[in-house]
Amino acid sequence: MTRMADTPAPRRGSLAGRIIRALVRLVMALVIVFVALLLLYRFVPAPSTLMLGRWLTFRAVERDWVPLAQISPHLVRAVIASEDQRFCSHAGVDWGELNAVLQDEDGPSRGASTLTMQTAKNLFLWPGRSYLRKGLELPMAMAIDLAWPKRRVIEVYLNIAEWGPGLFGAEAAAQRHFGKSASRLTPAEAAKLAGALPNPILRNPSRPSRALQAAAGRVQRRMNQLGPLGNCALPD
Repeated sequence: MTRMADTPAPRRGSLAGRIIRALVRLVMALVIVFVALLLLYRFVPAPSTLMLGRWLTFRAVERDWVPLAQISPHLVRAVIASEDQRFCSHAGVDWGELNAVLQDEDGPSRGASTLTMQTAKNLFLWPGRSYLRKGLELPMAMAIDLAWPKRRVIEVYLNIAEWGPGLFGAEAAAQRHFGKSASRLTPAEAAKLAGALPNPILRNPSRPSRALQAAAGRVQRRMNQLGPLGNCALPD
């Protein structure tokens, strides 16, 4: 009588092992894609994820990419004064401000995103607030700061920032709201654009509400106090 060979029992943990290996491969692939895009976007005009989303859903996108030399220094300084006053001194993440937010009981209602972190979010991540997204922003921002000079960070940021539904970048915003190129923006106009960034859908720089006027006033005061702290991002 022929004896049938015993069928080997599946090893315990083999399914879990395959899942872990698949997740590791996925993470490695995503890291490779991120590094490749990081190097590519160092030199070419970059789209934001919001822009890609609009294109994929056949919605209009208004954006005219311009080099930093064609953007008013007033807007550069206004955005730094409004969004990230230590932009020139940190390495992508303002750890002091982030720590203050984490220790503050009102932390979730406050922001600690640097311009570099916002650039990382706009280029590679999704809108909305979550601890996962914030956790991804941190290493991405540090990688951007390592790979790009400060001028490139601010150039990309100002070309992908949203200033209204389907309206992206400083040039398109300046043309829409003030009928002029971004290179000709005055300090007051730059302050209005910077003041609109926290809520670009509801704040209209060409018809500023009282809230936006107040925000623009604060931005102008901060611009005057900024001094040389914003000079690292000014075009040559």
